[in-house]
Amino acid sequence: MSTERVNPSELSPATGFSHAVVATGTRVVFLAGQTALDTDGKIVGDTLPEQFERALTNLLTALRAAGGTPADLARVTVYATDVAAYRVHARELGGIWRELAGRDYPAMAVVEVVRLWDEQAMVELDGFAALP
Repeated sequence: MSTERVNPSELSPATGFSHAVVATGTRVVFLAGQTALDTDGKIVGDTLPEQFERALTNLLTALRAAGGTPADLARVTVYATDVAAYRVHARELGGIWRELAGRDYPAMAVVEVVRLWDEQAMVELDGFAALP
């Protein structure tokens, strides 16, 4: 399995994401949306960065359980209830991403939503990975 990050010079610089990811492999893992739920099913974290860290941890936990690593992520979508707040915290969120998932960024999108399943949730992440 291999993944190739493609960032054409004709597009704006990719900062914290890749414009395209070419994944060649034998297994695709689809990752369900993960929020900041703890093991008791309760949202934890009072701030967007706290919730983002837990949601990403949950996403990576599911990925690892399926036999993958953060480098196998091909696509991640971030659903945020407040994109303006997401932008304000972008540098901190990027640091959390690098600490937990490294610098191999998947293709990503951030989408603002009215609300998430759990009313206290500020952010949800889903995606898919290509595994060997």
